[in-house]
Amino acid sequence: MKAKEPAAVQVVKAAELASAKLPLTPMTTRFATKENSRFVLGRRDWLQYLDAGLEEASGGRVRATLSTATGAMVTETGWHYHECEMQIGYITKGWIELQFEDGTEVRLEAGDILFVPGGVKHNELRTSDDIAGLEISIPGQMGTVPCDKPEGWTPKREAAVS
Repeated sequence: MKAKEPAAVQVVKAAELASAKLPLTPMTTRFATKENSRFVLGRRDWLQYLDAGLEEASGGRVRATLSTATGAMVTETGWHYHECEMQIGYITKGWIELQFEDGTEVRLEAGDILFVPGGVKHNELRTSDDIAGLEISIPGQMGTVPCDKPEGWTPKREAAVS
């Protein structure tokens, strides 16, 4: 099935936003069910990605996938960042340990939420073998760029999600 081209985006100056026709990008209502969602390739070969179809419904403004482990994470991902405005993750099962460019090291568990602005360097260290969660990216197209560990990086352990 060929994906539709994203709809044209209405460009609006900040001063004109209050009187702009909303939504700025044409969108359609979408109900993602197991019958109408599809598995897609993703960044990690040990995860299975179920696409909720929000990228098409939102005119490319947002993407949502449910990720479920199909095997063990055998090595850390390496330092990288994402080309996007933001990435949001909600852990539904298991846990993940991450490092961030500011020195933060954190372990997130089921029920925790992660917000990462685009361009923030990070490294996924390890996960439980049953990790699962919802990942949302804005905009829908999100690039992943490998990078070096930040110069002078030293860990500062986070006791809890902040």
